[in-house]
Amino acid sequence: MASGKRVARLCLSLGMVFGVAACHDKTPVASARPPANVDVINVALRDVPVVFDYVGQTESSQQVEIRSRVNGFLERRVYEEGAMVHQGDVMFQMDRKPFQAALDAARAEYAQQKARLDTAQANLNRVRPLAARNALSQKDLDDSVGQERAAAAALEQARANVTSANLNLGYTTITAPVTGLSSFAKKQDGSYIDASNSLLTYVAKLDPMWINFSLSENEMLNLRAQTKSGALKLPQIGEFEAVIVLADGSVYPQRGHIKFADASLSEETGTYLIRAEVRNPGGTLRPGQFVRIKLLGAQRTSAVAVPQVAVQQGPRGAFVWTVDKDGKAQQRAVETGEWNGNDWVISSGLHAGDHVVIDNTLKLMPGAPVQEKVVPTPSAAVKLGGEAGAADANGASASSASSASSASSAASGSSAANAANTNNGNAGAANGVNPANAGGAVNAKAGTVADAAGPAATTASASDPSQLYFAAGSASLDAQSASALAAVAQRLAASPETRVVISGYTDSSGPRAHNERLAHARASTVRTALIVAGVQDARIEMRKPAKIVATDPADKSRRVDVTLSPAAGG
Repeated sequence: MASGKRVARLCLSLGMVFGVAACHDKTPVASARPPANVDVINVALRDVPVVFDYVGQTESSQQVEIRSRVNGFLERRVYEEGAMVHQGDVMFQMDRKPFQAALDAARAEYAQQKARLDTAQANLNRVRPLAARNALSQKDLDDSVGQERAAAAALEQARANVTSANLNLGYTTITAPVTGLSSFAKKQDGSYIDASNSLLTYVAKLDPMWINFSLSENEMLNLRAQTKSGALKLPQIGEFEAVIVLADGSVYPQRGHIKFADASLSEETGTYLIRAEVRNPGGTLRPGQFVRIKLLGAQRTSAVAVPQVAVQQGPRGAFVWTVDKDGKAQQRAVETGEWNGNDWVISSGLHAGDHVVIDNTLKLMPGAPVQEKVVPTPSAAVKLGGEAGAADANGASASSASSASSASSAASGSSAANAANTNNGNAGAANGVNPANAGGAVNAKAGTVADAAGPAATTASASDPSQLYFAAGSASLDAQSASALAAVAQRLAASPETRVVISGYTDSSGPRAHNERLAHARASTVRTALIVAGVQDARIEMRKPAKIVATDPADKSRRVDVTLSPAAGG
């Protein structure tokens, strides 16, 4: 009986073995994945152009106040308000009658004094020979000489009165001292004009036009440090070529040059004033416009630059795909510098000779074999319009970073940044990265405009604010924050009913007045950037900066919040 059981167990075991073997025989053999075909560039050190991008405001090169030089009644306005006037054109006419009467009286006084002088001279001519023969005393001669001289002096006084009255009469006709654009009349016909209200209007010369912009103290020091180290080559200040980008993203056809740089630092804003001059023969530029000014002529020496499509964003920051010596794909974390045309300047993470993948990145996995094809590295070039600009890798404002700096990227001016973010988001999704973090959120680099303690900017939902961080003591935006503001402007354009609220924070340490001015300047920078990007001023609400408390993060004092809300402004 026991032996029968053992035989049964043996048969059952053999059946299971043969069954398992049969199952293995039916399992198909997995085929090896073929290597992905990718284009790569061979990284080489090269000099790349750097474009410094700032927000500027136009100013007339000669804005003249038109004032009345005499007191009287304004008879009529001759010019058409807002029209172009030429030098010598009559603009206002004062009541001439009182001044004509004063001139007539002065001329009569002159004639009277002339007659007195003639009489005094005749008397002197008679007395002089008689006094020579001692027929008259010396006193009589002296009296005659004194009367002649007094009459001559009175005649000169009368002549001066005639000249003064004639000038005053001429001042009743007020003409344009320069050729330019006229403003509205501040006084209406029939108004009495005196020294307290003598301003009638002003005329602004349009050609040439000045473009004023600011450079923060930190940015200036960083530029000097990079120039001294040889990482950056700057031309003489007058050799910078200035390209003007208008609010709609179009490039102004005339190019200018830097003409003036202030030697002193503004105590209110902590910035240096710099002025460019540009020809404006057609009067396209008008005083008070906000524009983007791009300065060409600088070069970053021995830099590593890769096409923007090669740089992707992951949960740990920017990275690129490289091909190692074994022909396998590898991820390489990099630190990006300025965004230069179609290239990212890489501050660290890549070296000369590295092979960087520039397409088909969605098919790559770490360690996967690839079939690489080396393609020529695109030549370094810059774009003058339609890009978001860039910030200097060491905090110096380059390409969209400064003084309201290219936060002023208009919605049309951020297309390149949006395209790059879209590509990065897709690539991140393929590699297990949350696309919202890869393409939407913008993370700052430690040591640049924002510290590692906080993000430079985060793209906001309708209720969550975008948080923009400024460098300590600076009121200038970096390129990443500029891109975030461009995205905000696009959302506002797509939602006409939505408004935007700008609110900052005031540091509780240090001089209170200085901190309040700095917080106000930062909020004004963001407001200016949104206006230049096409957002109507009526849709922007400025909130008073809030004070930080001891429990707040250390970097909160450098922050400005931008919040979208349909109910904003209530």
